Amino acid sequence: MTSPTAATTDSEGRLSPSRFRQVAGHFATGVTVLTTGYPGELLGTTVNSFVTVSTDPLLVLVSLVTDGRARTSVGNAGNFVVNILGADQAEAARRFARNDRSSGVAAFADLRWRPAPNSGAPILLDGIGYFECRVTEAVPAGDHTLYIAAVRDFDLLSDAEPLLFVRSRLTRC
Repeated sequence: MTSPTAATTDSEGRLSPSRFRQVAGHFATGVTVLTTGYPGELLGTTVNSFVTVSTDPLLVLVSLVTDGRARTSVGNAGNFVVNILGADQAEAARRFARNDRSSGVAAFADLRWRPAPNSGAPILLDGIGYFECRVTEAVPAGDHTLYIAAVRDFDLLSDAEPLLFVRSRLTRC
């Protein structure tokens, strides 16, 4: 095993978070919008830290920043929908990445959506597909909270090309 190089450490010899992000940014991820809702509140946030965990039972995992509104909303609601975005949905990804425009009915006003059958959280109808989920476990992990969730409903809405995030840019396959 090798030790970290000077390029991966800061001036005090600690592993560099900014270099970590730079290196990790070379790994392409899919782009999703996580939506949730509870009485009187709708929220969407762009998430690229989504993974399927198990097929028996059906489980997924999302990672949300601990001090963010999405984590609070998911914690309050206990459920969410992961909407998989298509390559032509970069503007929706940008919209829900901005905290000032990501919550309330107005954030969804010009989007085609319907409430999920079990939770009422928004399903974005122009996406590729969705997973409606119920939180089963929340695990603190550094500056994020990992949510493991049981899938309650899912569907494929389109066979469009997916939207990807790599090197700090939204792109196509």
